[in-house]
Amino acid sequence: MKFDGPIIVGAGPSGIAVAACLQENGVPCVVLERSDCIASLWQHKTYDRLKLHLPKQFCELPLFGYPKNFPKYPTKNQFVSYMEAYAEHFDIKPRFNQGVVSAEFDFGNGVWRVNTQGSVYESRWLVVATGENAEAVLPEIQGIEKFEGVVRHTSEYKSGCEFREQRVLVVGCGNSGMEVSLDLCRYNASPFMVVRNSVHVLPREMFGFTTFGIAMALLKWLPLRVVDKLILFMANLTLGNTDKLGLRRPKTGPLELKNATGKTPVLDTGALSLIKSGNIKVVEQGVREVTKSGAKFMDGQEIAFDSIVLATGYKSNVPFWLKGSDFFTEDGMPKTPFPNGWKGGKRVIYSWVYSKRSSWNNM
Repeated sequence: MKFDGPIIVGAGPSGIAVAACLQENGVPCVVLERSDCIASLWQHKTYDRLKLHLPKQFCELPLFGYPKNFPKYPTKNQFVSYMEAYAEHFDIKPRFNQGVVSAEFDFGNGVWRVNTQGSVYESRWLVVATGENAEAVLPEIQGIEKFEGVVRHTSEYKSGCEFREQRVLVVGCGNSGMEVSLDLCRYNASPFMVVRNSVHVLPREMFGFTTFGIAMALLKWLPLRVVDKLILFMANLTLGNTDKLGLRRPKTGPLELKNATGKTPVLDTGALSLIKSGNIKVVEQGVREVTKSGAKFMDGQEIAFDSIVLATGYKSNVPFWLKGSDFFTEDGMPKTPFPNGWKGGKRVIYSWVYSKRSSWNNM
């Protein structure tokens, strides 16, 4: 099937927003989605207590705002309802269950040829809107297949209700690891959070203003590294020295690190106070081996656990299906830094602007 307008791969926030803007300018397009709904990551692979980490004004899609009665930090269900209303408002009707197997530029005919299960689509333009969080990262941990308890990736985790009063090993200390640990505490579980690497923990709000809003305002006037220093100075005043809690900060500032590597800072929503009180225990040693009933750590310590939650994040799936393009790195991220990473050669566009902003909502 040939199309006069772009092919958009992905019906998440970025893909739907691009489709709306194109249609408002009279440009036809087709949206391909591998799942059975829009915003499938939010609908199928997020935990129940998830809320936007950023205030709603920073997460609005173009041309259509949130309902005025939505709270400052909309819930998962509210965000999904907003996405559905957005698609209906702009009459966007993605083609569902169309997982892209491959997409390659045909130099002879000057078109992109996109292959899905059972269909072939052709267009002069391709928009990559599959995001940074398309596939769950499942690390290889020695012995994990022997573990007799429950093992869940956060993409399968819904609520701490399943783990009530259990000792739970949470592998990972990003936004997902922190929020899962917080959620587990609400069900009287005892989370042990493995901190394998350094991490920036920032307050969600500082002195009555959102941290993200402060950062964006300062970036209009100051260099990125200066803004990083100011943000960290204010974070230390608000949170104290997180190194003493086993949460070592990277040497590179949070904004610079995000820009260079895609690693998102953690916005604290309550987990830090539970770490300070000892309800969430930080394990600074990496997991050496999982046993039938627990885990052995690099320092030789062995602890029994009832369940394991892998808060090990997500990755882009672009390298698996986009062929013959040198626009992306091996990790599926644009090689050109933000804010200029949206446009590639051969009429390929990555919906990077919204992706960079919304990735502060990383799960």
